[in-house]
Amino acid sequence: MKTGTVGSLRWAVAWVCVTFTRGLSPEEVLARYGADPDQARLLDWDTASDLLSGDEEVSLLRAGRLGEWTFCVEEDGVIGSLERPLAELSRETETYSMVTTDGIDVFQYWRDGDCVENFELGVEHTRPELITPWWDRVEAALAAHDGEDAGMAPVVAVVAEHLGIALDDATLARPWPSLTLSRHDGRSATLGDTYAGEGPVPPGTVVIL
Repeated sequence: MKTGTVGSLRWAVAWVCVTFTRGLSPEEVLARYGADPDQARLLDWDTASDLLSGDEEVSLLRAGRLGEWTFCVEEDGVIGSLERPLAELSRETETYSMVTTDGIDVFQYWRDGDCVENFELGVEHTRPELITPWWDRVEAALAAHDGEDAGMAPVVAVVAEHLGIALDDATLARPWPSLTLSRHDGRSATLGDTYAGEGPVPPGTVVIL
């Protein structure tokens, strides 16, 4: 992995949640988050960021298609790391989810509604018991940038490279379908218990929906 690649992913350094789902349109992805895709507007990053009101329960979602994968970058939220949306996103397809917050950093891979791999970055006791491909890849990506304030950027870079896409700062800054979503809107109203009442579900946690 090239350092320059991580350097072009400044959006993934601070608190952020991102999913990559194969074969769905941006509208389908937003709907599976529990949003109304008809409410989305084509906005660039700066304009879309103005939609945030400061309400901790409201996330800004921006989705777009890159090749056969659709990303959804979520600012000020963790909806894309929760069990119910990920089960929906991955139904009859596959989804990668990465989230970094003030208290927890989690990688997840879901396929057809089931969680295949789920661990907290750098936390050995969350390492999957079965041999899985992503723990070693993610840990190697983080080790290559040890001591840097790189956030989730090294992980996003290695996943995007695996998927054959590029979601750098310039790409994300372009106009994409954008909307805000409250955890209490629509199907996201009963997401269940989460880590500390707000972040992603830690590995091994059973969520009652």
